[in-house]
Amino acid sequence: MSDLVPDNLSPANLEKFLHAKIPLTKAMSLRVIETGPRQLVLEAPLEPNINHLGSVFGGALHALPTLACYAALWTLLVEGGVDGHVIVKKSSANYRQPVLSTFRASCQRPSPEVAAEFMNDLRRHKKARMNLESVVMGANGKPAVEFSGSFVAVV
Repeated sequence: MSDLVPDNLSPANLEKFLHAKIPLTKAMSLRVIETGPRQLVLEAPLEPNINHLGSVFGGALHALPTLACYAALWTLLVEGGVDGHVIVKKSSANYRQPVLSTFRASCQRPSPEVAAEFMNDLRRHKKARMNLESVVMGANGKPAVEFSGSFVAVV
């Protein structure tokens, strides 16, 4: 593994890695809230991501769930001992309502069976694809953004 990969994937270590490798995450003041076995959660404050209307800029509302899915898949590679790269192949987002404060994107991690099949494909073919989804919740408990993306890992 690269010397740049953290020894453990605690929220603090993953956050430090993302800030070093993806400068946008630092500019957004992104924080890693959770890196558990079931989900990965990222958070960003309104202020550095605000638009002219006083709500979160649409690009930031697309970037945060993209990064949540990216990080969920990248950590899967690290946990599997694979030194690889994650690439966004395709993504879309449905914007349901404006976001007026700190916002969080959560990505459900794949089941152990899906993760094992993905890692087997990656080791066998040197690339594998996974579709992931993320949600940014709105103030009323309803989704503000529903994101879906197709990600490719390569070694």
